[in-house]
Amino acid sequence: MKKIFTLLFLLVFLNSFSQKDASISGKITFGDSHNVKANIELLKTKYQTQTDSLGNYNSGKITAGDYKIRIASMGLQTITKNIILKENDSLILNFALKENENELNEVVVSGTLKPVKRLESAVPVEVYSSVFFKKNPTPSIYEALQNVNGVRPQLNCGICNTGDIHINGLEGPYTSVMIDGMPIVSSLSTVYGLSGIPNSLVERIEIVKGPASSLYGSEAVGGLINIITKNPNNTPIFSADVFTTSWLETNADIGGKFNIGKKATSLLGLNYYNYNQTIDNDNDGFTDVTAQNRISLFNKWNFNRNQNRLFTIAIRGMYEDRWGGDVRWEKKYRGGDEIYGESIYTKRGELIGSYQLPTTEKLMLSFSGTAHFQDSRYGTTSYIANQKI
Repeated sequence: MKKIFTLLFLLVFLNSFSQKDASISGKITFGDSHNVKANIELLKTKYQTQTDSLGNYNSGKITAGDYKIRIASMGLQTITKNIILKENDSLILNFALKENENELNEVVVSGTLKPVKRLESAVPVEVYSSVFFKKNPTPSIYEALQNVNGVRPQLNCGICNTGDIHINGLEGPYTSVMIDGMPIVSSLSTVYGLSGIPNSLVERIEIVKGPASSLYGSEAVGGLINIITKNPNNTPIFSADVFTTSWLETNADIGGKFNIGKKATSLLGLNYYNYNQTIDNDNDGFTDVTAQNRISLFNKWNFNRNQNRLFTIAIRGMYEDRWGGDVRWEKKYRGGDEIYGESIYTKRGELIGSYQLPTTEKLMLSFSGTAHFQDSRYGTTSYIANQKI
């Protein structure tokens, strides 16, 4: 009798336990096609499956509860939906996917100096959003570009840490660098111009690989890099991005937005970078990594005008102090022959803007200006540069 009661208890227990199971099945279609290859996943769980050759899917046994199901297929829009599974439920969910046109309709500036759809651009353009660079944090856009295939920042000076950007193997002077579609960075200041742009204020980076000199001049024989900054109307009120390394290489990006009445919106960004360690791991008496202290301030304004005409203006100021050389070098030896060191002071100012003329036709006036001052001392050799564009 005791064995019978034990057996009945086990049957009741197993039956009540099995009642918590449920299942999901259905069909995934795209237009008139029923053989869509799609992935079906319950978010934050291990339950996932795929459609068969006819577009059907079946999840198998799933524990009852509240879930969020996601249907994803390459080139088609992803669908996410909340579902509730009850005990012994056999839920049938059919999904009709639509074409994902976001990538095809991306707006780019690089092709024609004005926003156009990517498919209508005069030259093939690769677009990299800010999310791409957040996956591999770097202290500057110059270093972030090393993650792009075919684009290689090259270090030309191991002591002062200056370099240029190569596209498809061509030298740096053949790469044109622009900000918001304007040629604001010259060959003299490529590395300095890209080093101080706050990463948090970059909307996307457009890259043209290959000759584009017919559109942009002789500096674009190798290719073009166009940095698009964020629109103040579409940015968060405050953002901060700070990181450091075990070598105390510290970088801080701070951004903020504020309104001036109903007529203007301003975007303010601050970038600070500091690396002040004297490291000589190869014991050659010279610094392995250049010490740098840099601060950059960026301010962009958008003005509201009648008939939604565009008027935007941005300014940026940057100061940088970098040095490398003999590990015994100090500021007092700058420009002297006692102890060798390379010291570079850089001051840079930029102005860029666009104004839509009050005419019936859509006519744009784009303008930019830069002032670059550089005080460099390579041992006893001085290089003083003063460039205005």
